Amino acid sequence: MIQRLRDYDFTLIITPLLLTAFGLVMIYSASMVSAVVEGLESTYYLKRQAMWFAIGLVGFTVTSIFPYRHYQKLIKPIIFGVILLLLAVLIFGAVVNNAKSWFRIGPFSLQPAEFAKIALIMYLASVYSKKQSYLDNFSKGVLPPLIMTGIVLALVVLQPDIGTASIIFLIACSVIFSSGIRFKHLSLLIALGVGLVILAIPYMVTDERLSRFTGAYQPFETPDSDGYQLIQSYLAIGTGGITGVGLGQGVQKLGYLTQAESDFIMATVAEELGFIGVIIVIGLIAIIVLRGIFIARKSEDSFGALLAIGISSMVGIQACINLGAISGLLPITGVPLPFVSNGGSSLFVLLISMGVLNNVAMNVKRKEHEQS
Repeated sequence: MIQRLRDYDFTLIITPLLLTAFGLVMIYSASMVSAVVEGLESTYYLKRQAMWFAIGLVGFTVTSIFPYRHYQKLIKPIIFGVILLLLAVLIFGAVVNNAKSWFRIGPFSLQPAEFAKIALIMYLASVYSKKQSYLDNFSKGVLPPLIMTGIVLALVVLQPDIGTASIIFLIACSVIFSSGIRFKHLSLLIALGVGLVILAIPYMVTDERLSRFTGAYQPFETPDSDGYQLIQSYLAIGTGGITGVGLGQGVQKLGYLTQAESDFIMATVAEELGFIGVIIVIGLIAIIVLRGIFIARKSEDSFGALLAIGISSMVGIQACINLGAISGLLPITGVPLPFVSNGGSSLFVLLISMGVLNNVAMNVKRKEHEQS
């Protein structure tokens, strides 16, 4: 028992749990007034996120115990199951914020695209770890997994959920880049990706998506429409200063800043807890990302290393896109802040991913103890 406890990576246990607990506090603070205005209990969003937290803890426990190498045997049902869910949501899903991305099952809402992130990480890590001996062969070693990646991306784009599709694309790039493919093949893939984006622009560009760019980069030219949300985010961030106005004392969440408990929760953190609160949250997220990279470097198993890279990049990329949106560096795409924002599917996937990462870390530490 003591030996098993020595193998656990407590950094990857404590840090995500601290972030999630902090997120529950901030979700309640940011949503208690808006929930009442919507005719709900003031604790509605808190209770719903706490329920997902409890479910996620079960998932975290299971995946931290389940040997990660077994996922290689289950990779086909995992990836094809996710593709079926992505197809089903296009037919039977509910439309939320102009995207058909959700299943509504009683009080539950499920977003299959979130599960596509971890499924694709497992798939790419498994396939590229098996192809290490012939990765220099583009058609045989590099190309086949890209077809499956393209299918997943296309199904997410069709919803349309450009924010999540961007995250999945960047996660895939991080795993592929880390797999050890040759530089000329990587250059070819980059050129191919740029070409596909250029070809897709006429089909993807709509007035609504263009408004997100004008809202991000010219917010004060349209303060009552496209730029409104970002301006309210600026006001929240600017009001907070160094120490904030105090937990629960923020003003922007009182009907000014929409989605204050979800995509723009960091603006609420900045207003109520100031620069200090923001730095603490970013620091905790950075610890998870850096710890994942460290585990990847220590892992002697290519599958485990690519899993660690994929999961840590998922957390880091999602955080960067969210922070970029609330600060005006990137267009608003509806990407939640990992562990902190309101969102059950996102939190559940993040927690089970942390369990998988912890299992990889346990294997690394176990080997280190055996060698010492």
